Amino acid sequence: MALWARQASRWCCLLQAARAAAECPGRLGGSSTTQPCRDFAPRGLLPFPNEVLPWRLQAYRRVSVGSCSTPDRAKDGSFPSPESTLPTPVKQEQTNAETLPDLNVKTLYEDWDDVPPSSALEEISEEEAVQIIAEPLLPLQSSTLRDYVDHSDTLAKLVHLGVDLSQVEKRQKAGQLLLTLDFEKDIRKILLFLKDVGVEDNQLGLFLTKNPYILGEDLEALETRVSYLKSKKFGKAEIAQMVSRAPYLLLFSVERLDNRLGFFKNELGLSVKKTKDLVIRLPRLLTGKLEPVKENLQVCQIELGFQRNEIQQIVFKTPKILTASKKRLKQTFDYLHNIMGIPHHMLTRFPQVFNSKLLRIKERHMFLTFLGRAQYDPAQPSYISLDQLVSLPDEVFCTEIAKASIQDFEKFLKTL
Repeated sequence: MALWARQASRWCCLLQAARAAAECPGRLGGSSTTQPCRDFAPRGLLPFPNEVLPWRLQAYRRVSVGSCSTPDRAKDGSFPSPESTLPTPVKQEQTNAETLPDLNVKTLYEDWDDVPPSSALEEISEEEAVQIIAEPLLPLQSSTLRDYVDHSDTLAKLVHLGVDLSQVEKRQKAGQLLLTLDFEKDIRKILLFLKDVGVEDNQLGLFLTKNPYILGEDLEALETRVSYLKSKKFGKAEIAQMVSRAPYLLLFSVERLDNRLGFFKNELGLSVKKTKDLVIRLPRLLTGKLEPVKENLQVCQIELGFQRNEIQQIVFKTPKILTASKKRLKQTFDYLHNIMGIPHHMLTRFPQVFNSKLLRIKERHMFLTFLGRAQYDPAQPSYISLDQLVSLPDEVFCTEIAKASIQDFEKFLKTL
């Protein structure tokens, strides 16, 4: 920087001298009348256009500050010596004369450590061009987080944890959230908190893929919600299971969690212990919408004809029935009750049948009917329970329940 500043200062001195000379009246070869020209170099020391090369100024280095006069041009076209053209007062002050820099280009390059200035238009070899590495530009906006991974240390570390950014960016404003967070400052403390709660290291990526919003939550608020669950007598292992299976659980405030637990306890008429057991086995009951739950309870009571105590038993044994499709629930009940003749109290004993595929129930029931073994009354011989009907693999079902081979079952299915 010092070299550049020194060279710039030299060029400024030259420009000031040129401008001062231009302001002095008279031309070379004209009248010798002396005109004042204060604080600048005499015009006679500057090269005349088109006759002297512009950069050959090193012959006229010594310049005195004072008044100047325009000398007559020599007949042979040469210039008189600088000392002969200076007025007497100026000659007396030559001991204090200022020395202009030598502006020879070669000398300037030597001052710059023999390194000529580079140019944007300078040609380079192919070998040099190959070595140039251009950093990709950061897009101002994008519909995918993939464009920002190479520029964001936070996104790169989340990918290393196993976070699927292609799924995260589908969630509303989740991508914008991640781009505003710092891994060390904002995210690390949340990861340590989740590990302390009980989320396994190999599950952190999947957890954050499903719930990236937790990274923007206040740590103190998250700890308060965990403390609330502990106050309701949920054990550490139970809390870990609930948080892992329902990633959005800790986004709910203490008030909302308390209201949800109260809803299932009062709506189903369950005890505190059974309510806890219900949400431990299906923790998304605390995070999902309540309207489908209310509708399924009404369907079971009004359309399917179950009593309140029967609904309690069904829900406690099979919590998924509360979030099942109403259409599927009614179709399964219709086939079991009206086609197969299964009474309500038998369905209450084996409510897991509602979680089975209706096609599976139909195929096995029709095969047993074909063999004459479709017997679901426990008071009759060769009784087949609903649990055996839907839960056993095909090979075991054929050999132990239908008393037939798997080939016979497959041939029968081709006739349907």
